[in-house]
Amino acid sequence: MQVYFDADADLSLVQEKKVAVLGYGNQGRPQALNLRDSGLRDLIVAARPGASADRAAADGFGVMTPSEAAAWADIIVMLAPDEDQGRIYGEELASNLRSGSALLFAHGLNIRFKLIEPKEDIDVILVAPKGPGTALRQLYLDSKGMVSLFAIEQDASGSAEAIALSYAVALGSGRAGIIRTTFAEECEADLFNEQAVLWGAIPELILAGYETLTEAGFSPEVAYFECVSEVKLIADLIHERGLAAMREAISNTAEFGALQGGTRIINADARTEMRRILREVRSGAFVQDLMKDAEAGYPRLRASRAKAAAHPIEAVGERLRKLTP
Repeated sequence: MQVYFDADADLSLVQEKKVAVLGYGNQGRPQALNLRDSGLRDLIVAARPGASADRAAADGFGVMTPSEAAAWADIIVMLAPDEDQGRIYGEELASNLRSGSALLFAHGLNIRFKLIEPKEDIDVILVAPKGPGTALRQLYLDSKGMVSLFAIEQDASGSAEAIALSYAVALGSGRAGIIRTTFAEECEADLFNEQAVLWGAIPELILAGYETLTEAGFSPEVAYFECVSEVKLIADLIHERGLAAMREAISNTAEFGALQGGTRIINADARTEMRRILREVRSGAFVQDLMKDAEAGYPRLRASRAKAAAHPIEAVGERLRKLTP
């Protein structure tokens, strides 16, 4: 595996481009701010009139509609929600993109599952920071960086890879590492992780542990500290040391408990479900479900948010978080 750093890219390539960041949310705002701080002069935000456009203007960015931005920009950075990108491309970008320009994504979903089929005369690039936008921004401000993956789907200009590396450096990723992948690999691995590990399994495991303790008569506060607060401890240890060395920082009792309990929870049935989730991701079944929910106004997603907000663990957490800076 080759890892690229600042010295392997030419930052001036993207500094000299006209760049439009389409979307000003969780990734759009941090990326736009990092790009500006990295010396991009011709940089605007593409957004329809509304809250996002108003916030971008308040942050000092020029604002264009997506169709205006497509006609103006050398690089359009697609940071609108995944489920809306296909409509935006078809209705506002496709007929306005100039030959030789670049369409740059932070997630491979729309290309992998052909929700967008780009014109053949443009570059199609992926630069995917591996973490939330808030962390991307804070690491940049701390003179550090977040690892990014990059990939090239179309290289109409002959310079797509150089542009991708230049853009990643402008985000600050050249300080940490930039790693080659493909649109399909990034998309499939990311969708799998979101469902089977990070955002799907871990919160459900926390809730199950909390409910098991409180149903058995343990106080909500003790259950919260055991099942929620200590998650940060293990996450930090794994990040700093790795899975094996993490065990050196815990007691023999905790390590032996992990030996006794871990594979009883993550057992053969759990691994079977993980494989099923991966098949659903790769087949496109998950994306079909996502698009159906979006088209219906997100009934499943809204119901899930309401259920999560109403869980007793939220009230306990709100109280206890005030105790810890």
